[in-house]
Amino acid sequence: MNGLLFNIQKFCVNDGPGIRTTVFLKGCPLRCLWCHNPESQAKEKEIMFYADKCSGCGRCRSLTVDTDDFVCFNDAKEICGKTVSSDYVIAEVMKDYEFYKNSGGGITLSGGEPLLQFEFALDILKKSKEHGLHTAIETCGFAEKDKVKKVAEFTDLFLFDFKESDPELHKTYTGVDNILIQKNLSLLNELKKDIILRCPVIPGYNDRKDNYDKICELANSLVSIIGIEIEPFHSFGETKYNALGRQNAEILMQTDEQINEIIDYIASKTNISVKKA
Repeated sequence: MNGLLFNIQKFCVNDGPGIRTTVFLKGCPLRCLWCHNPESQAKEKEIMFYADKCSGCGRCRSLTVDTDDFVCFNDAKEICGKTVSSDYVIAEVMKDYEFYKNSGGGITLSGGEPLLQFEFALDILKKSKEHGLHTAIETCGFAEKDKVKKVAEFTDLFLFDFKESDPELHKTYTGVDNILIQKNLSLLNELKKDIILRCPVIPGYNDRKDNYDKICELANSLVSIIGIEIEPFHSFGETKYNALGRQNAEILMQTDEQINEIIDYIASKTNISVKKA
C-alpha cells in the first residue's frame, strides 16, 4: 500500500506519550486561515522555492514534481511530497523501537489530515499494532463516520483538533462547518477511545471566552477526553507560504502571559488536565 508523505519526524515528545515518530501524510480537506503547515494541504506533490537561497545556477529549470533524484545544491528548490509504501514507513519507525519501548512511546500519524489517505493510514496503523506499537493519530475529525470507526480499532489515542465551537465561524475560518467533526468526536467517545482535545488559539479569530466555555462544556460532557492542549499561534509557516507562492494571513502572536491566562481560565471550568501544547 502506497501513500504520499511530506515528512517523518523522529524523537517527538509532544504528539502523544513517550518518545514517538510522527509521520506526516499529505492532503487536508480543511483550509484553516492560520495553517502553519501550508505544504500539507494539497493532495499532490508540490515544488517549494526559497528565493533567498537561489544562486541562479539554472540547474533546476527542468525540475518537475516527478523528478526523483533532483538535488538543489543551495536547497533553494525542493519537492514537497514523497510516495512511499506502508512497509517503508514501518521500517523507518521501527529503527527507534527501543526508545518507544523504554518511554512508552510509539507512532503518531499527522498531516494534513491522515484520514484523507484512509487506506494508507489504516494499513500503517494495522502494521504498527502488529509490531506492538502504541498508535496515535492527529485528526481534524472531518471524515466519514465509517472511516473514523475503522481506524479507531487500531488507534490507542486520538489527538483531536477542535478549532472553533461555532459552526458558521468554523466554516468561515476553515472552509467547512464543524457538525461532522462534532459527530465524530461523539463517536470516539462512544467507542471509549482516549482523546486529547487540541485547541488552537488564534488572535482575532477564536480567542473568545464563549469559545473557551464551549471547549469546557464539551470536555466535561465526554468521558473519553483525558486532556486539553492549548496551541498558541506561531508564525513558523510564513516562510513556507512564500516558498509556495501563497499569501498567509497576518496574525499577531500571543505572549506567554496571554496563553497562561487562557489555560488558567479553561482549567478553572474543568477537572480535566489543561496545558500548553
